[in-house]
Amino acid sequence: MFIFANLLTALAKILDIALTAYMWIIIIAALISWVNPDPYNPIVRFLYSVTEPVLRPIRRRIGIGIGVDISPMIVILIILFIKYFLIASLIEMAFRMKGAA
Repeated sequence: MFIFANLLTALAKILDIALTAYMWIIIIAALISWVNPDPYNPIVRFLYSVTEPVLRPIRRRIGIGIGVDISPMIVILIILFIKYFLIASLIEMAFRMKGAA
C-alpha cells in the first residue's frame, strides 16, 4: 500500500510543478500582451499557442464587455484552487494511506 501512497505523492508533486509552471506562462503571456509583441517571434507564438486554448473559452463566456481581459486572472484562480484543493487532498490521502499500513 505504501507504493501506491508514494505514487500518489509523486503525482501530486509533479502536478503541482506543472500547474505552477503553467501559471507563470499565463502571467508572462498576459504581461507580453500589454506591449505590441512581434507575432512572428517564436516565444510569442509559443506563449500564444500554449495559453490561447485555455483562455479562449473563458473569454467567450465572460465576454469583453468591460474592456479589460480578465481571463488570465480567472485561469490563475482556477489553477490556485486546484493546487490548494486537489493537490493538497492527494498528498493528505497518500499520508493517510501510509499511516494506515
